[in-house]
Parts: sequence; structure tokens; C-alpha cells
Amino acid sequence: MKRCFDVLLLILAAIVLCCPMGFLVVFVRISSTGPALYWSDRIGRNNIIFRMPKFRTMRSGTPAVATHLLANPQAHLTPIGAFLRKTSLDELPQLWSILLGDMSFVGPRPALFNQHDLIGLRTQAGVDKLLPGLTGWAQVNGRDELSIADKVALDVEYLQKKSLAFDVKIMILTVFRVLSRDNVAH
Repeated sequence: MKRCFDVLLLILAAIVLCCPMGFLVVFVRISSTGPALYWSDRIGRNNIIFRMPKFRTMRSGTPAVATHLLANPQAHLTPIGAFLRKTSLDELPQLWSILLGDMSFVGPRPALFNQHDLIGLRTQAGVDKLLPGLTGWAQVNGRDELSIADKVALDVEYLQKKSLAFDVKIMILTVFRVLSRDNVAH
């Protein structure tokens, strides 16, 4: 049922977002050198690494670490990078990962391949069995402001409550959080 929901929502999103995503590709390319997409190695279901696309918000050559680990994240942003991150528009290419079945619309956000502390806690809690999501319960309850332990606790809560109705609730809350730009640190 969840995969059917993802595919139907993906078709609708593709129709609505096709032109805006085309414009974003152009804006990213003309605002800085390098490709429009950044392919990030992420941890998927069962801790298998997959390549997840995002619109590039950082300059080419930026280390592949969580943004909060950079000494000065602002120095690495492209001219439109901050805008893309604040509006979460940089996440739109992840529709490709949903199409491939590497991600779902709702689930725990996929960890970077080198976030060993987050990966370890999720594995201990059984969260690694879930398909990662474009948005999730942790994202609507704190996003960047949450500690790793708090994120995992919310991921576990999602695992225990997961249902189509809960996914719809998270999607609706996501729209409100993105429009209000709540809890976006970088």
C-alpha cells in the first residue's frame, strides 16, 4: 500500500514540479560552477548505501560531511544555496530515489554514509529496516535542532506507529513546516 501511495504521489509531484525543477537546474548552473545535482552516498534500508540526488547548494570540493560539522558552512554555500536549503527546494531531486524505490515520501531521513553514530543507534533500534524518506516524523518535530538521540527516538516512534494515515499526517505537517521554515538551521 505504501509503495502505491508513493507512486501516485510521485506522478502528481512530477506533473506539478517538472517546470519549476527545470528552472532550478538552470539557476544552480548559472549561479556557480559545477553540476546542478549533487549525488550523496546515503544509508538506505538494511544499511545499504545508495546514491541520493539533491540540487547542489555547496561549492564544488566541499567535504562530504554533515553541514554542522563544517567549520564555516556559510563559506561553502553557493549564491542560491541558502535559499534552496531554507525552502527545502534542494530536496526535490530525491523524487528520483523514490521512483527507484530507494526512498519513500515518508520515513527516517537517510543518514550520510559517514554518520556512524546515527547509523549505529538506528540499527540497534531496528529503524534500519525502514525505507528512508523525503520527510519524516523527526523532520516535523525539530529537524536540524534535534540531537541524534532525539532523532532516533522519533524514528522509533514512527516505526511503532507507521500507517498510511500517519504518513498523510506527516506529509501535511511537512508542508506547514516548509512554508513556515521551522527548525531549519542550515
